[in-house]
Amino acid sequence: MSTADRTSPHFTHEIVNQPPPLADYNALDADPALGEGLAREGGAWGVDRVHDFGAVVASTEAQEHSRRAQRNIPVLHTHDRYGHRVDEIEYDPSMHWMLRLGVEREVNSLPWREARSGAHVVRAGLFYLFNQLDTGPCCPMSINYAATPTMRQSPALAAEWEPRLTLPDYERFAQAGMVMTEKQGGSDLRANSTIAEPAGDGWFELTGHKWFCTHPVFEVFFTLAQTEAGITCFVAQRPHPGFRLQRLKDKLGGRCLASSEVEYDHLPAQILGEEGRGTAFMVEQLIWTRLDTLTAVAGMMRRVVAEAVWHARHRAAFGSLLSQQPAMVNVLADIAIESEAALVCSLRIARAFDSADPDEAAFRRLALAVTKYWVCKRGAPLAAEALECLGGNGYVEEAPMAQFYRDIQIGTVWEGSGNVIALDVLRALRREPAGLPAFLAECALAAGADPRFDAHIEHLRKELATIDAPEEAAWSARRLVEDMALALQASLLLRHAPPVVADAFCAARLGVRGLAFGDLPRGVDGTAIVERALAL
Repeated sequence: MSTADRTSPHFTHEIVNQPPPLADYNALDADPALGEGLAREGGAWGVDRVHDFGAVVASTEAQEHSRRAQRNIPVLHTHDRYGHRVDEIEYDPSMHWMLRLGVEREVNSLPWREARSGAHVVRAGLFYLFNQLDTGPCCPMSINYAATPTMRQSPALAAEWEPRLTLPDYERFAQAGMVMTEKQGGSDLRANSTIAEPAGDGWFELTGHKWFCTHPVFEVFFTLAQTEAGITCFVAQRPHPGFRLQRLKDKLGGRCLASSEVEYDHLPAQILGEEGRGTAFMVEQLIWTRLDTLTAVAGMMRRVVAEAVWHARHRAAFGSLLSQQPAMVNVLADIAIESEAALVCSLRIARAFDSADPDEAAFRRLALAVTKYWVCKRGAPLAAEALECLGGNGYVEEAPMAQFYRDIQIGTVWEGSGNVIALDVLRALRREPAGLPAFLAECALAAGADPRFDAHIEHLRKELATIDAPEEAAWSARRLVEDMALALQASLLLRHAPPVVADAFCAARLGVRGLAFGDLPRGVDGTAIVERALAL
C-alpha cells in the first residue's frame, strides 16, 4: 500500500485489528477441564445435556438477551393506575427469556428430579455454564435449587410445594424466595427484629422490615422472625397485602435482577422446623446457595478468561499477535490456571453432595467454606486482570467485561463475606472434628506428586496445630483458610489436570509467590496452558 493510500481520508475508517465476537460456539467443547471434570466426578451420563446447554449459552441469541436485560433493568410498580397496591416487578422480556431457559433446562431442579448418582455434578456443570451468560437469572435458579431440601425439613410443606418448585415449566412452576437479612444485622441473623405473633391453628403473623429480598416475584419464601422462643424460620406466601415492596436496590452488579427492601404487616406464615431454632433450619438453604456461589464465581471466571484469550489471539500490537507475546502469555496462563482450579473444586464438592458417605459429608462441610472464601476472593482481581487484557476495549459497556467485573464481586458478599466465612471455618474445625481429617485425607491423595505441594501440606499441618487460641486464630483466619484452599486446589490439579497446569499452579501458588497475576516463573509452559484454556 502506498503512502498516499495510507493517508487518504477514508483509510482510518476501515475496521482492522478488532477481534470478532466470541459467540456461536459450544462452551463445553471449548473447555476441556469441564468435560474431564464431569466424567471424573460421576456426571458422564449428563454430558450430552451439558453439551446442548453449552451451545445455547454461548449463542449470539442468548448474549443479545443478556445485553438487553442489562440495559433495561427491573422497574418496581407499587400501585396500579387506579391507586390499588400491586407490588409488582416489571422485567424486560429478555430477562424472562433467560429465566425460562434456566427453568426448562432444569438448572433449578435437576438433582431433585433425577435421583441418580452424579446429578449434583451435572447440575453444577449447567450452573457453571449459565453464569457464563449472565449471573442475574442464576440467582433465582439457585434459590429454587436450595428450596427443595430446605422445604423437606417439613414433610407437609414439602408435599405441598416440591412438585411445583421442581416443575420444568416456566408458566406453572413455583419460584421460591429467601428473605432474611435486616439493616441492623446483616449476616448476624440472630439480630433480626421482625416479630412473629401467634394467630391460631399453627399460623403466625409477621411484622417487620427486611433489608434484602432478591427476585421478589416468588410465590413462597423462607424468612426469619422472633417468637417468644427466639429466632424462628417461617414459610410465607405472596402475593398478600401484608407483603409490601418498599424500593429496589441500586446494585453494583446483577443489575438485570430485582433486589428489594420489603415490609411485613401482619403477614401470615407457618413455622418451618422448631420454634426458636430458626438459624439451624435456615442453614440448609444457605449450604446449597453457598455451593452455588462457589460455582457461579468459577463460571464467571471462565467467561472472562475465555474473552481475554480470544481477544489476545485476534489482536496485534507491536508487530505480533498479543497471544504470541511472552508477557501476555504469562498473564493469560496465570488466570487460566486460577480458573481451572476454581472449577475442579466446584465439581469435586458437588460430587460430595451426591454421596451418602459420612466422610464425604464431613469433607464437603469444611471444603465448601474454605473454597467459597478463596475462589470468591480471587474472582474480582482475576476479572480485573482479564479486563485489562482487552485494554480500553474491555473498559466499555459494549464488551461483556465491565458487566462481569461488577457481577463477580457478588461472591464476596453473598452467603457470607470474607470474615464470616473464615470464622465459619474456625468454628467448623472446633465443633465438627470429622471435618479436618476428611479434608486432609483428600489433600493427601496427591502426596509425593510434587515437593512444593508436600512442603505446603507440612506447613499447613503446623499452622492447624496453632488454632486453639481463639483470638490468635481469628487474627490469622484468612491466611489459614487461604492455605487450606491452595492445598485442596493443588491436590486436585496434581491428580487430574495436565502436568503443565499442575506444575504452573504449584510453582506460582505454593511457597514464595507473587502478588499479581502474570508472575508465573520461568520454565512454565504458558503456551500449552493458554491453548487448553480455550479449545477453539
